[in-house]
Amino acid sequence: MKRISKKVVAAVVGLGLGSVAFAGNKDRTGQAGAAELMINPWAQSSGLFGLNTATVAGMEAMKGNVAGLSLDSSTEVGFSHGIYLTGTNIDINNLGVAQSLGDIGVIGLNIMSMGFGDIPITSYSSPEGYGTYHPQFLNFEVGFARRFSTHISAGFAATFVSEQIANIGASGAAFEGGLQYVTGKQDNFHFGVTLRNIGTNMRFSGTGFSINGDAPQSSPAFTVTEQYPSEKFEMPTYLNFGAAYDFYLDKNHLSSAEAESKHKLTVMFDFQSNSFNNDYLGGGLEYTFMKMVVLRAAYRYENGIGNTTTSTTMYEGFACGATVQKRMGDKGPLIGIDYSYRPTQRPANGVHMIGVRVGR
Repeated sequence: MKRISKKVVAAVVGLGLGSVAFAGNKDRTGQAGAAELMINPWAQSSGLFGLNTATVAGMEAMKGNVAGLSLDSSTEVGFSHGIYLTGTNIDINNLGVAQSLGDIGVIGLNIMSMGFGDIPITSYSSPEGYGTYHPQFLNFEVGFARRFSTHISAGFAATFVSEQIANIGASGAAFEGGLQYVTGKQDNFHFGVTLRNIGTNMRFSGTGFSINGDAPQSSPAFTVTEQYPSEKFEMPTYLNFGAAYDFYLDKNHLSSAEAESKHKLTVMFDFQSNSFNNDYLGGGLEYTFMKMVVLRAAYRYENGIGNTTTSTTMYEGFACGATVQKRMGDKGPLIGIDYSYRPTQRPANGVHMIGVRVGR
C-alpha cells in the first residue's frame, strides 16, 4: 500500500503542478459555450462555491469530483431547485440518483434543467411580438466510481448536453474523470483532482438560421431559402484540485464509550484552472455538529473580482450554506435539507439553492 500511495501522490502532485499549463487565458474568455456545465446545482457544494473537490461525496459528486460518488454505500436520491438571480425568471431543477453495486462500485445519474421563462417572439414585421417561446437547457450525466482501497477512489462520467432556443438548437457530449486520496492517522487529510468537460464541439442549427428571399435574376421570380450556419464552440474545460483537513474539536474530551467526535471542522483549499475564463482560488470552512447540523462558508477569488469595471464574473466571491439532517432509526435512511446562497454584484439579486436528500 505504501508503494501505491507514493505513486498516486506523485501523480496527483504532477497534475497539480501541471495545472499552470492549463492557466486561464484572458484572450479566450467567453469563447466557450455550454456555460451551464460550470454551474453546480447542489446546495451543499454551492454553499462552498464548489471548493470541496477533495471531500465531496455521494450523488452530488457528479457535479464536483465524480470520484466521490464511490463513497455512497447504499442508495441515494435527491432533488434541488435553484433561483438564479431573483427576478429574472431563471430557475434550475436538478435530480440525482446513486446506487451501490457492491464491490463493483457505485453508479450515478444526474439530470439538470435550466428554464428562462417565457420570452416574446419578435420579427421584422412584428417588433412588438406575437407570442412567446420557452428556452430550455438540459444536461444528462451518467457516472461510475470505485474505491480501490480505503485510501484511493477514482471515477469517470459522461454528460449529454442539449440547448434548445425556439427553432434553434445545439447538442454535444462532455467527459470527465476524478481522483480522491485520503490519508492521516484518522483519515482526516483529503486530496482531490478532477478534469471536467472535455468534449465535442457544439454548433447551433435549425430553421432559425434560414431566410426566405427572392432568387436574383430569375424570371418568373420565385422564393428561395438560404441557410446561414453558425460557428462551432468548445466545452468549458477546466482542471480542479483541492485539499482538506478535518479537525475533531472534542477529540481530547471523548470518553471510552463515545465512538465519534461531536464537533468536526473541515478546512479546505481549492484551485481551478479554466481554459476559457480566469482561474479560481479559494478556501472554505465546514462545521459539523453530531452529523445533524452542518454550517459552511467559503470565498473564491479570481482576477478582477470586486471591480465592476474589470470583473468577468457576476459573483462577489462569498458563499454560505447550511444542512439539517436526521437518520430515521438506527438503520433507516438519512433525510437531509440543504440550502446555499451566493451574493452577486451584477445584478445584485443573488443565487439561492435548496435541496432535499434521502439515503446515504
